[in-house]
Amino acid sequence: MMHRIWLLFAQTVTVCLAILFVVVTLRPDWMRGMGNVVQPAPADRTPTRLAAPAEPAPAMGPPAPGSYADAVARAAPAVVNIYTTKRVSVPKVPFPADPLFRQFFEQIPGFSERRESNSLGSGVIVSAKGFVLTNYHVVADADEILVALADGRQAPAKVVGTDSDSDLAVLQIKLDALPVLEFTTLDLPRVGDVVLAIGNPFGVGQTTTMGIVSALGREGLHINTYESFIQTDASINPGNSGGALIDTLGRLIGINAAIYAPSGGSLGIGFAIPASSASPVLDQIVSQGYVKRGWLGVEPQDMTADLAHAFGLDRASGVIIAGTMRDGPAAKAGLRVGDIVQTFNGKAVEDTPRLMARIAATKPGDTIELGVYRNGKQQTIRIQAAMRPVRPR
Repeated sequence: MMHRIWLLFAQTVTVCLAILFVVVTLRPDWMRGMGNVVQPAPADRTPTRLAAPAEPAPAMGPPAPGSYADAVARAAPAVVNIYTTKRVSVPKVPFPADPLFRQFFEQIPGFSERRESNSLGSGVIVSAKGFVLTNYHVVADADEILVALADGRQAPAKVVGTDSDSDLAVLQIKLDALPVLEFTTLDLPRVGDVVLAIGNPFGVGQTTTMGIVSALGREGLHINTYESFIQTDASINPGNSGGALIDTLGRLIGINAAIYAPSGGSLGIGFAIPASSASPVLDQIVSQGYVKRGWLGVEPQDMTADLAHAFGLDRASGVIIAGTMRDGPAAKAGLRVGDIVQTFNGKAVEDTPRLMARIAATKPGDTIELGVYRNGKQQTIRIQAAMRPVRPR
């Protein structure tokens, strides 16, 4: 009996070994699924399934050659998204074209309804006290303003002050531990310098684009009253307004303000308000709520070659006074329509934008000496500058 049992056991083992040999030889892939098995564990531990060791995370080395990651990391946290809401009255039916009829129909109850209009822009946190600098046109006439930080926080903002002449506005938010990006005026940008524009184009989220400084001191664009833009080919699109223009060290050198887009789309020509212009506006708005500028009450006009010939001048230099405001400082001092202003406090006057900028930079109450050409003679007119009227916002 025992002999038969042993024989049966030997035959069974032999058959199993044969089957195993055939499987290993002909179909080795069947054995791969048996690699991860439950191993016996010590008495004080639960069974653990063995797995392939995880690959080590790649070490963070220095930035790649040509990378501006460090500059962006320094500046981007202080660049915010700005969302505004305006409530406007919209007629339920088309308005009559005649202004008198429009006023009549606007007073009829239920003729119009209130709707909300939303827009977006960007801004830069420039103070740990929560001051945010942006463009005036981003927040103009807004009923509600919401500021969203790069770290995910949001806060309502109040308007501290605006300056439509320079297209700048200062907001304030109440949050702790704010990232700050202050202006730098130590190293002025040069044509050809690489610059980065950070903002919220089209509301897609914070975006960084790269370009160079294409030109400095751009003026005569009729965008603002006072213009001296940095021109750049870094991509600036709707929503970028009010964002930061930084250099490759992450320093704030300007506030993105406008694009050249005759067809409605970006053509790669953008304009930023330089730090040298924006910083004084920021300081005055924070300290007194508005910007104090000199004012003479004149309407200047650029000299042309034809006008110079008509006035008997050898070359087209200076600025013509095309108009004076009644009872303004210039009119009281004797400046007349047709006078040609050739010098300002002893320095030559090149064109209208530079003359207006010099007048604006004069403190109200200070005396200005204008070298004027009138009726073929040179004369000096002294004018005491007044304060430029502040436009209500």
